[in-house]
Amino acid sequence: MALCGRGWARCARGLRLGALPRPGLCGARGVRGSNPFTRQQEEEWRRRNRSTVGYIAAAAVGMVGLSYAAVPLYRLYCQATGLGGTAGTGGDAERIERMEPVRDRLIRVTFNADTHASIQWNFKPQQSEIYVVPGETALAFYKAKNPTDKPIIGISTYNVVPFEAGQYFNKIQCFCFEEQRLNPQEEVDMPVFFYIDPEFAEDPKMAKVDLITLSYTFFEAKEGQKLPLPGYQ
Repeated sequence: MALCGRGWARCARGLRLGALPRPGLCGARGVRGSNPFTRQQEEEWRRRNRSTVGYIAAAAVGMVGLSYAAVPLYRLYCQATGLGGTAGTGGDAERIERMEPVRDRLIRVTFNADTHASIQWNFKPQQSEIYVVPGETALAFYKAKNPTDKPIIGISTYNVVPFEAGQYFNKIQCFCFEEQRLNPQEEVDMPVFFYIDPEFAEDPKMAKVDLITLSYTFFEAKEGQKLPLPGYQ
């Protein structure tokens, strides 16, 4: 210990701080000569550490990107498949024109409206229910009003109950997932143009379904806000 003097103290301090001691700083010539590859190993360790940190940072950035993309990607998937109680998008004009209404299958469609605590809007359906048959288009309206003295931008999500019926509930036009700006005291009508796919009547799982509920929930649109996934309020 006496041979090392202050050099050992420096090494001890370095180890406590988590730093790698540089070869030869401990003052003993025997240590320097006993392992000629110490410096090369140290450089190799540092190179590997830098590579590992780079991989971790890249993975973290990728995960953040995926988290931001998850909601819109899931939303598009749900709209295409009708999973999660989300209505599909049915904008194929030719298919709509060729549809044959299934007259012997009457379905009652009810409408629900909710507002999140983040938004100070009045929001309600203009009709409580309508009756439709598969293969027939229908039009419904919601009404939204901003009763405050400042402009408010809202954005809505929706779902269909029962969830299994969502794959047959197709919206041709609606106001969901789009920002809606209402000025102070402004009131607007919001249309929903939809139809139930004729294949609904052929699905054995839909045999006992004669009631479908379409629900919308409005949130205040804020930067960085994450909307709940469709169908899982």
